[in-house]
Amino acid sequence: MTFEQVFLFALLSTVFALLIWGRWRFDLVAFAALVAALLAGVVPADEAFSGFGHSATVIIALVLIVSRALTNSGVVELLAKYLISASRGLSAHIGIMAGAAAALSAVMNNVAALALLMPIDTEAAEKSERSPSLTLMPLSFASILGGMITLIGTPPNIVIAEYRNDALGAPFAMFDFAPVGLACAVAGVAFVATIGWRLIPRDVSANGPLKALFDFGEYIAEVKVPDGAEIIGRRVRDLDDIAEEAGAAIIGLVRRGRRMPGMARLVDVRAGDVLVLEAHPDAIDRLVGALKLEYVRPENPAAVAGEDLSLIEVVVPQGARIDGRSAQSLRLLQRHDVTLLGVSRQGKRFRARVRHLEIAAGDVLLLLGPTDTLPEVTAWLGAFPLAERGLTVIQRQKALATVVVFGGAVAAASVGLVYLPIALAAAVAALVAINVVPLRQLYDSVEWPVIVLLGSMIPLGTALETTGGTALIAEALLDVSFGLSPAVVLTVLMIITMTLSDVMNNVATAVIAAPIAVEIADRLGVSADPFLMGVAVAASCAFLTPIGHKNNTLIMGPGGYRFGDYWRMGLPLEILIVAIGVPMILWVWPF
Repeated sequence: MTFEQVFLFALLSTVFALLIWGRWRFDLVAFAALVAALLAGVVPADEAFSGFGHSATVIIALVLIVSRALTNSGVVELLAKYLISASRGLSAHIGIMAGAAAALSAVMNNVAALALLMPIDTEAAEKSERSPSLTLMPLSFASILGGMITLIGTPPNIVIAEYRNDALGAPFAMFDFAPVGLACAVAGVAFVATIGWRLIPRDVSANGPLKALFDFGEYIAEVKVPDGAEIIGRRVRDLDDIAEEAGAAIIGLVRRGRRMPGMARLVDVRAGDVLVLEAHPDAIDRLVGALKLEYVRPENPAAVAGEDLSLIEVVVPQGARIDGRSAQSLRLLQRHDVTLLGVSRQGKRFRARVRHLEIAAGDVLLLLGPTDTLPEVTAWLGAFPLAERGLTVIQRQKALATVVVFGGAVAAASVGLVYLPIALAAAVAALVAINVVPLRQLYDSVEWPVIVLLGSMIPLGTALETTGGTALIAEALLDVSFGLSPAVVLTVLMIITMTLSDVMNNVATAVIAAPIAVEIADRLGVSADPFLMGVAVAASCAFLTPIGHKNNTLIMGPGGYRFGDYWRMGLPLEILIVAIGVPMILWVWPF
């Protein structure tokens, strides 16, 4: 092997390991790898940032803005309201919700589709007095499946389509993915609605009618002891009976900004102390009332005078503004007059102060702030509420215009009148012009970490191909499967790609696997299309872990799932996708 090949293999192995580890954000890992490749001379300087101007990167950014428009105009809300009913049986409810999620994900970002349907699903669970853990995982999986149906449904499809354009001279069209993707989505939705939800571990799904539905794990919260409080002078442990009656537990005390050591329960409470509680939101509020405590608010009383304050529970997805940061570092209270009251993380306790705690994807946050600004602050944080957002101003009168603009762009691109990025750019310009997507939301609509990841990985994937690295990988895979039919090789490639997607970002998986697919096809002397389509399907199917796809991370906290819960439904679903996908690919895209 040449120096370039050795360096790239070592670099990509390091990238894969860091992505699996998850200690650092994937976009930073990818960009650092690009810089390393540039310094080593493996990626030419004139191609350093070619990935950021690549059509795949542009399409993904534009699709995310269009997804915001569909949300802002109330198109999704109208569909969901007609489809959802708490009176249906569980399998019927899951089937309808999963079908709606898959359909929405076919035309918009699947993370956005899940975020819009999740509050509706949890509200239906509350009305039916059952646990949301029974339905959130099927909903997440269905939203991932739906993305496979169209070109714009999921980033891996866009990556594969544009790579085909680079390698073979023409991209996959808008609905080229539909025959295979639709078959897989229909089979997958049927599976999660009839069999899949029954495979969720009983100790997770049992948290149903006997517990509060929004029992996403108790929060670690902090409340302040004001001047003149009756509990001043009493020991912390003497408050246990009152706390227990309220349904809370006092687990610590903070004095002068520092958490007291292990004997804190024996000290006398003073004015200005902060009590650390473990409780549900309603229990926190009950204890605040019983002990005459205060929520941590700005020092200036005029700042909150006459305010209508509300509590809201939100879940943090990967790549959110607050992911990996603390409320203190974001100056949440100072900038937005919103307090991070509590954090729920799979029942874990924290040594750090709540406002100093580094928030992780999947955490559920309890926010306290002015009722009229909480939705806007939630969006600014990049989090998603766990109840229906009645305060969000939806421009329902613009729903028809949004559908016409978006549908026109899709139709023009589908029949070849306009190149897809140009059609989507025109649609975005029109949606901004009619103010469906206000200018202040335009850049916030784009998932910049995904853009940085893709822009960084494309030059690395190109370098791997031009240095002969993909040829070496293809040769190794063919040596292992020597004498087997191309259909078996396709199956093996899909399984490998699917496994990679379960532990690392699906965009990165597609970028690396696409040139390998074309190289394998060339060596076998067959069409590259079935192999590219196989990679597109497999890269989208991340059902074994909560880290393989953002949607799986998003439901982890609200559903009360553990890392090992996903494979129980995910493994049979991935086997089903391979079993359905391979024959469909060979039928629609023969060798």
